[in-house]
Amino acid sequence: MKKIAVFLLLLIISTANIFAQNKKQALDKYFTALHDNQRFNGNALVADNGKIVYEKSFGYADFANKKLNTNNTQFCIASITKTFTATGIFQLFEKGKLNIEDPVNKYLPAFPYPEIKVRHLLSHTSGLLPYDKFFDSMRRAHPDTVFTNKDIVARYAALKLPLQYQPGDKATYDNVNYIFLSLIIESITGVAYVDYIKKNVFEPAGMTKTFFPKATFYHYLPEEKTNLVETYNYPFVYSTAMQKTDTIKFVADYWQNYQFKGFGEIITTTEDLLKYDQALYNDKLLSDETLVKAYTLTKLNNGKDSPVEIGLGWKVYTDNPFGQVVGHTGGLIGLSAVFLRNITRHQTVILFDNTQNRTEDAGEDAFKILNGGKAIPLAKSAAREYGRTLVSKGIEAADIALIAMKKDSAHYSLVEKEFNTLGYDLMANKKLNLALEAFKTNMQLFLQSWNVYDSYGEALLENGQKEEAIKMYKKSVELNPENENGVKVLKDLSKE
Repeated sequence: MKKIAVFLLLLIISTANIFAQNKKQALDKYFTALHDNQRFNGNALVADNGKIVYEKSFGYADFANKKLNTNNTQFCIASITKTFTATGIFQLFEKGKLNIEDPVNKYLPAFPYPEIKVRHLLSHTSGLLPYDKFFDSMRRAHPDTVFTNKDIVARYAALKLPLQYQPGDKATYDNVNYIFLSLIIESITGVAYVDYIKKNVFEPAGMTKTFFPKATFYHYLPEEKTNLVETYNYPFVYSTAMQKTDTIKFVADYWQNYQFKGFGEIITTTEDLLKYDQALYNDKLLSDETLVKAYTLTKLNNGKDSPVEIGLGWKVYTDNPFGQVVGHTGGLIGLSAVFLRNITRHQTVILFDNTQNRTEDAGEDAFKILNGGKAIPLAKSAAREYGRTLVSKGIEAADIALIAMKKDSAHYSLVEKEFNTLGYDLMANKKLNLALEAFKTNMQLFLQSWNVYDSYGEALLENGQKEEAIKMYKKSVELNPENENGVKVLKDLSKE
């Protein structure tokens, strides 16, 4: 009997190991295909109950010097930083030093909008205008000025521009909410925001490879860049070569002027971010009761779910079949990051990419694979190849190339958003005739999408083809009656 029990135990362990190995192979096949298809360049980590089941680095951290990405490569995680700020706010809530239903001006007396509560900042439902609406005129007049958190309350109070809407009526994702939250942390604790997060989040979680840089985005000090990736992007969908993003003048200038903190600065590794993930499970940072509040999808004043799918600091994924998924994405020019947590099954996906490929879809696919499902990696971008041919060889050659790519679905994928971006890139570069062709092609590829008609209508209107534009906008609104832009344009055109 004892021999049978031992045999069964060994069989169970062997089966579990085979199952885990199959998952690892499936994940590797998926991410290798993404990399081969120029859809992923960076680091991938997938964990189950805190144990890493897949970890691999792809491509270069520094293309010029052929420096490879490794598991020690550090990436800026951009807006994933917001979850750290929210964690800091909720720690103060648990200590009784803050109530999320309190008005912001209880903690920042000069804050000029008494109707905005802490909850509204956490959920992006404040109605605040972006900070550039308050500072850009000063930035243009004094291009060497550096604006920091200490400037923002006074500037908003001085101008007191109207809110976009009554707090809680709508949701508009905006970094400015988290700048004010970081100031609330400082006001309550008397400690600098970055020091508070280091002591109360990084240290308890054991995050030894994580830090706040001295300056925001693209202006890192030499000692901060030892293991930090360089970031790259294609200037336009149809571009044939990537550019190093810190060499883009308007990008470098913008972030030289705006040195705000609280919304996107943290630099870390995939393994360190996993430590943060695990600390959120074992009461090191917050109680389960508090996290339930953070992970609950925000309701607007009319009772409807928030359209930006945000709880209090965390994105809430409502349609995942494998459990409750929360997390956050992060993006900069040249960078994309995703941090997804299946809190039902204690599974984690962390993806960092330093060539601005979209990582969120890949993250969701990784969950499918981890839970025994299948996921098909995106093939090469048909929009990119079509756009390059359109610009270099003309419309007829591009149409011929597209026909071939449509037949070759194993190697090329047709993505509506990419074709749409191509159209706008061409418009921005004064190639309106080619933009019209790209938008028309997108419409023909995705006949049931309201947005393709909206975009094509915009280009037609730009080209003076009013009647054709009206037809496109009408079709767009027919497919999506909630298309506010389409409704507004049609109303305006009817007055002419």
